Amino acid sequence: MSSQILQLATQLANTRGLHPTQQWLSAFMSTQKTTTPIPALTQTALFRLLASDITTSLTTDAVHCFPPNIHHVNIEESRLQGPIVLQLIGIEDMSKSRWEQIEAIEALERGEGTKGREIIRVTAADEDDDSGTNVNKGGGPHKLSLQDAHGTIVYGMELKDIQGVGLGTSIGCKMVLRNAAVARGIILMEPANTTVLGGKIEALHKAWKENRKTELKAAIEASERSG
Repeated sequence: MSSQILQLATQLANTRGLHPTQQWLSAFMSTQKTTTPIPALTQTALFRLLASDITTSLTTDAVHCFPPNIHHVNIEESRLQGPIVLQLIGIEDMSKSRWEQIEAIEALERGEGTKGREIIRVTAADEDDDSGTNVNKGGGPHKLSLQDAHGTIVYGMELKDIQGVGLGTSIGCKMVLRNAAVARGIILMEPANTTVLGGKIEALHKAWKENRKTELKAAIEASERSG
């Protein structure tokens, strides 16, 4: 590993908890000028990692992924020391009905957000924000579907409001867990153990919005038929 790659890897790990693979680092460095300062390289690498699929860009070392027994419901409580980087692949606002969730998704598609009970127009600057964290709180708690670098998917439950988590959070958004409790296979998330890095995987985000509305409408129709 070259000195420059080693410095970049160290910066990403120490500042963001990100551990890209050697292959990813080498491919990234091949597109950069050797004279580029490490701080600038780190920012560019961070931007690309936040837009990447972590199952292909990050290492799968045991310490940075979910343990094999993560889904065991007979384990009353365990703890994830981390840091474990995850990407969001689904989110549900537990305080909203199915119709309210559909309306919230459609409002975001129209470029509207919420501030309390007031509907506001998202500014052009906000629309251009691909950080994945441009979220107007107002609902919650949220149930999140989270995937680690190994591809394992686990549900997380927001116990307290986490900045950057909401129905407007982009699919593919990266989060870092540190010292998080797991109760019977569910991650208990709060600001003290969850850091939202941001990011977005455009293809996954678009597919999720389309599929989520279809799922919610199908569930409503099924409930009406059974009722």
